Amino acid sequence: MLLPWFGLLVALLLDALVSYRRPPALDLAIPAEIFVGDTIDVTLTAERPTRQLRVRLDWPEGVAGPAEAPFPSKSTEQTQAQIQIRALRRGAWRLTDIWLLWPSRLHLWEFAPRLRSNQTFRIVPNIRRVQSGEIDTLVRSSLYGSKSNQSLGDGTEFHQLQDFTPGMNVKSIDWKRSARRRSLVAKDMHAERNHNVILCLDTGYLMQQDVARLSRLDHAVTAALAMAWAAAIGGDRVGYFSYDVRPHHLESPGPGRRSFSRMRSWSAELFPEPRETNHTLAMSVLNAHTPKRSLIVVFTEFIDTTSAELLLDTLAVLARRHLIVFVAIRDPDLDSLIASSPKTMDMAAQIVSAHQSLAERRLVIERLNRLGVTVIDARPGTITTQLISTYLEIKTRELI
Repeated sequence: MLLPWFGLLVALLLDALVSYRRPPALDLAIPAEIFVGDTIDVTLTAERPTRQLRVRLDWPEGVAGPAEAPFPSKSTEQTQAQIQIRALRRGAWRLTDIWLLWPSRLHLWEFAPRLRSNQTFRIVPNIRRVQSGEIDTLVRSSLYGSKSNQSLGDGTEFHQLQDFTPGMNVKSIDWKRSARRRSLVAKDMHAERNHNVILCLDTGYLMQQDVARLSRLDHAVTAALAMAWAAAIGGDRVGYFSYDVRPHHLESPGPGRRSFSRMRSWSAELFPEPRETNHTLAMSVLNAHTPKRSLIVVFTEFIDTTSAELLLDTLAVLARRHLIVFVAIRDPDLDSLIASSPKTMDMAAQIVSAHQSLAERRLVIERLNRLGVTVIDARPGTITTQLISTYLEIKTRELI
């Protein structure tokens, strides 16, 4: 009876003695900075690999990736494996533990040595559109390109005097100077710059909901940074403000390019809190610290007309002095649910609830429009484009 167990023990010992070897050297190539929401390829390189080598990784909370990945089976001095990871949350993250796995020759053992890793990387707000120059081209062509020649005389900032010619606006004539010169002269007015643009980010619990695989706050931060860069190119001053149950950081408007750098560093560590937002307190503090008429962009979210009541009252007070742009992020899954056909009673109830939610959302947006607030309610992929287009329209029409 003991002979089979003795033979198994001998086989185990021999298999361990023949198969065990030092763990292969492993190198992990991961960028120092990753844009939130991006999916990237990570390369793992093993020196002197064993047969059937696999790697197991303990990813931090801000990253989604495969728990295990195999290396190619061919035996060479160096082998590589590629895996895809997705950046989920902004912040500084560290990969601490990596396990290398390989079976013994007789497959009686599996070796799993743990390697300690100090690989650090940061997940930062997505500023790809800023780095690509797309926003620069859009803003410069709209404000300083061919359109600027067509809008001479329509601005509010004096540029120079010029002789009046037929076809020019009669209102542009400077009658006093014309009387001295005894010939008609007109004022050449350009669009005013150096407006204040304040970007307000709600960090309450409604902003932590995932929409299109990212939180609403992540989408808001990306759009806010693009807006900050557009305002910098447009010659305006940029400030920013965050709040939830109480006001947090309020940065006074400053020159756009420097404010953009500060805002990027500040927003990288901005996370939603599991608390209800106090819009009344936050906007009262903002109104008290912003005496000059400004363009205020509010990134927030609401559930229904009842929860939005205090928000509407607060924005009504703020809109008396400032120009307000209200930005809400629409959930594309809700639209897809409404467009689908119900197959079960539970699904029918969900569709009815979604219709009611969108109906109340439209009521809130209509009330905001009646208050003179510009509302952007769009899907995550179009928020940035619509926001910059709205900013350019405001600049062109001199609404600030």
